[in-house]
Amino acid sequence: MKKTKRIVSAILCASTVLALASCGSGTNGTSAAQSAAGSAASAAKTSASGKYKYGKIDIPGKDGSLCGAPIYIAYEKGFFAEEGFDVNLISADTETRKIGLNNGTIPIVNGDFQFFPSIEEGVKVKVVDGLHKGCIKIVVPANSSIKSAADLKGKKIGVDEIGGTPYQVASVWLENHGVIAKNNKDVTFVPYNDGNLEIEAAQKGDIDAAATWDPFGSLAVKNKGFKQIFDLSTDPIFADKYCCFLYASEKVLDENPEKVAALLKAYHKAQDWIRSNPEQAVDIISDKKYSDITDKKLAVELVKSYQYPSLSEQNPATVQKNVLYFVQQLSKIGYLKTKNPEQFANQIYSHVST
Repeated sequence: MKKTKRIVSAILCASTVLALASCGSGTNGTSAAQSAAGSAASAAKTSASGKYKYGKIDIPGKDGSLCGAPIYIAYEKGFFAEEGFDVNLISADTETRKIGLNNGTIPIVNGDFQFFPSIEEGVKVKVVDGLHKGCIKIVVPANSSIKSAADLKGKKIGVDEIGGTPYQVASVWLENHGVIAKNNKDVTFVPYNDGNLEIEAAQKGDIDAAATWDPFGSLAVKNKGFKQIFDLSTDPIFADKYCCFLYASEKVLDENPEKVAALLKAYHKAQDWIRSNPEQAVDIISDKKYSDITDKKLAVELVKSYQYPSLSEQNPATVQKNVLYFVQQLSKIGYLKTKNPEQFANQIYSHVST
């Protein structure tokens, strides 16, 4: 966290010197397809004319995870373009996202509650919406005797990055079962920048468990005999709650709230389209190589399990309630310093009217 504070300070110093429609809902696949075609045509027309109301923006969208589906679909189906954005999808780890959000060069990202401690330390970002539910598994090799959180005491757990979403999810789960994750007291977290490498490390015995994004954990269970000991979508601590939120740069939100609202419209259209067309969504994600999908049937099952909301199901009150819940969870285990979780939750959430 000290590193984050130093980075944020550097950004702020540098900035003073350099100056910083609906596509169908429910089960009506035909209307969704027709509307999606209209959206794509409209986006193509916008692109061809070279007129984007909000110009070119960078959005992190190359991490290979299935839960980034709304980004991929909003890009490929033209929803971003339709709302006035010439989007450039980039690769960005957690720290890069924080820096971009803080100085406004990245207007919006998807992420879990791993950003909450950073907001507490001064990163200028707000939760503006929920993205979807469960997308993280913790798996162990076939010959492992580990069956529960308690069994992980004294073990090594692979994650994509320290401070990232699987890290935070695993920490909340472990701490709720009496295993102190903070400062690697009872477990040791080991970062891997590739989900496949994380699974290979578990197979070799370099780590005892892998906390990873879909589809890596599910594929390891299906194809490599791994055993699943935790599923974000069904675990009582996390079930029926947003696991991933949308975070907007506070700078962009203050200076141009309409820009953030337009981005949310594009995400909402993508969520709605995925809900009505999960098979087609997986085809696009696979064909365009956004995620390493070797089993489309499994990928479709996973995408359906994320419960992407339709346009009619968008509910800011639910998002705000989920933010409070995870603020309380992180406060309970000492990952947040706040003495007033409700006040902090209100501080970090901003309702954007779309």
